[in-house]
Amino acid sequence: MSRQTRAIIHTQALQHNINVLKTLAPASSTMAIIKADAYGHGALITAQTLQSQVSAFAVAITEEAVTLRQQGITAPIVVLEGPHEPRDCDLAGQHQLTLVAHSEAQLQWLDAASHPVDLWLKVDTGMHRLGLEITRVPVLVQRYRHLLNERSVMVTHMACADELDNPFTTGQTRQIEQLAKKVGLPLSVANSPAMLHWPTTHAQWNRLGIALYGANPVYPTPSGVVLHAAMTLQASIIAMHQVPKGEGVGYGQTWKATRDSRIATVGIGYGDGYPRHCPNGTPVLVHGQRAPLAGRVSMDMLCIDVTDIGQAKVGDRVELWGAKLAIDEIAGYAQTIAYELMTRVSARVPRVLDSAPLN
Repeated sequence: MSRQTRAIIHTQALQHNINVLKTLAPASSTMAIIKADAYGHGALITAQTLQSQVSAFAVAITEEAVTLRQQGITAPIVVLEGPHEPRDCDLAGQHQLTLVAHSEAQLQWLDAASHPVDLWLKVDTGMHRLGLEITRVPVLVQRYRHLLNERSVMVTHMACADELDNPFTTGQTRQIEQLAKKVGLPLSVANSPAMLHWPTTHAQWNRLGIALYGANPVYPTPSGVVLHAAMTLQASIIAMHQVPKGEGVGYGQTWKATRDSRIATVGIGYGDGYPRHCPNGTPVLVHGQRAPLAGRVSMDMLCIDVTDIGQAKVGDRVELWGAKLAIDEIAGYAQTIAYELMTRVSARVPRVLDSAPLN
């Protein structure tokens, strides 16, 4: 690699996180969510790392699942958005995928498919994004009972599980539990925040996403378990400059030196997925010490103030987030969430495997 920008994927962190999370609901089956290229970590890398530790994987769309099959992943894969068109049902049958149906139109496509397909049913309990209307489910289950089998599951999605004082989660859970008993199907309710903080949502299946990758879905509230960052975003210093007091750095000169300063240019920018809107003062790590962003993030570079890190020099590695600098903190500076930062790391940033034991 001509420059040292990379996303280091810590496979031991993935394994640690899944094992810790599974202990919270030992009687449940665990599904690892690897949609959006495993939240930017690499779907194939993640699937290969975890295939012996989970009961199934989940992706958003059929194409993601087919690619994993073509790459040799044989574990069960659930397609969370279900079929977008009838041909998806045939693809699912050919590749032994499980489809989640959230509309009667999808059930009709599945009924007409040339191959049998394992089916989960998604029910809307208040998220109002995807899902069958709760009052219609008993009728639809009866009408399409022939599509269901012993592997079928009823699933809903928690809208407010990351808000620990919001009673909406309790209401959603109660609704889906009553419905599942009525129609006789096992349940999948808990996502990452529910897994961590709402034990009543632990059902036959739990779906683990952001917590699997080491981020805290209820940040800044403690997660209650020890999770390790599965990605360290790293770059290197490619230039050093002395900036006199009063002069500015970067586009718009939004940062002004309040003293004679040493400014390091780092080889990463918004073209690599680092947020352009991170403000002055957002921290990075150099030699284990915090250095603040100085000036606007450019497409391929950003600048940091290393005046107080005397040993900083060209070639030094810089951690943007990861094992020693929580992505949740950087997301706070960027006024977004860790999910977005992970998934937006661009394809030009190489993913480099690190299987070293955790410190």
